[in-house]
Amino acid sequence: MRGTDQQQSHVFSYISPEQRVRRDHPLRPIRTMVDEILKELSPQFNKMYAKVGRPSIPPEQLLRAQLLQMLYSVRSERLLMEEMDYNILFRWFAGLNLDDPVWDATVFTKNRDRLLEAEVAKEFLARVVAQARTKGWTSDEHFTVDGTLLEAWASVKSFQPKDKKSSPPPDDPGNPTVNFRGEKRSNQTHESKTDPDALLARKGAGKEAKLSYSGNLLVENRNGLIVSSTVWEATGTAERYAAMAMLQQVPGTGRVTVGGDKGFDTADFVRECRNMCVTPHVAQNLARRGSAIDGRTTQHAGYRISQKKRKRIEECFGWLKTIALLRKVRHRGTLKVDWMFTFACAAYNLVRMRNLMAAAVSAQ
Repeated sequence: MRGTDQQQSHVFSYISPEQRVRRDHPLRPIRTMVDEILKELSPQFNKMYAKVGRPSIPPEQLLRAQLLQMLYSVRSERLLMEEMDYNILFRWFAGLNLDDPVWDATVFTKNRDRLLEAEVAKEFLARVVAQARTKGWTSDEHFTVDGTLLEAWASVKSFQPKDKKSSPPPDDPGNPTVNFRGEKRSNQTHESKTDPDALLARKGAGKEAKLSYSGNLLVENRNGLIVSSTVWEATGTAERYAAMAMLQQVPGTGRVTVGGDKGFDTADFVRECRNMCVTPHVAQNLARRGSAIDGRTTQHAGYRISQKKRKRIEECFGWLKTIALLRKVRHRGTLKVDWMFTFACAAYNLVRMRNLMAAAVSAQ
């Protein structure tokens, strides 16, 4: 018998979102890990909000919703709020009931920006790494470091001379016609009018230059989990300086190793690493005259293992750029880009830890 195509409205439902999500859903272990971290961060949240006034969006729900945006590649906060309105899975993960109103996109963004100054993303990532360390999933001795360019949310048309005087009105205010032919442009003489922190950079010789940031990661070599992250201005030495800053945060006083590509094979970087009791296992740049890495380092089996393991950091960059949509960032300013980049790193770790947990269960 064919069913009738009729839709009833105003029907009450007494089934909670918890009952609508199946028990083996991949988000369940992630929600468990996230709730444990948010409980630890609760005292810090109390210091950020006033004791009186109108209640704002709970920071726990805000951070869970931000995780959903990265895990499901939602391209904007406005679209995220639309998904939250009718998606029961999203409501369950964020902590909303079926009849709870969804926040306005602008209100959501302003409440999220409050967490920028408190460095909640850095603390959240540190708590995620601490959870992985207690389960024995991280290495405390062997690491890999690398950086990548994150394209800024600014057009090359906004890259104008710093001392540019008033000019006549453009032919099209929304998308003016600009001719750069024959004009020499550099970060010393020009800057973006929409995102001054973004610098003109290119991935290599022959590549086009784009307004970009430098996203840097420190990854442990046991399971490829991100230990630390930072966003710097896209200069030629940003990767090496960022690597030194992240290596200084490695806990403990024992000697550790750090792998890297040929870009880290410089005398200054190798010397600073050894001063910090860090053994540089970076790839030799044999194309130029001399290498800072000699046979005393390359003869050991650990060097070859580090060179094999260091390629896994590209998996992190691939996930961050494709799934978390950070190939072209949607925020302006180093502070906001660094916050979103760090929080996306925590999301990547949660997915990786869920997979490690499932593998451990299946192996039993």
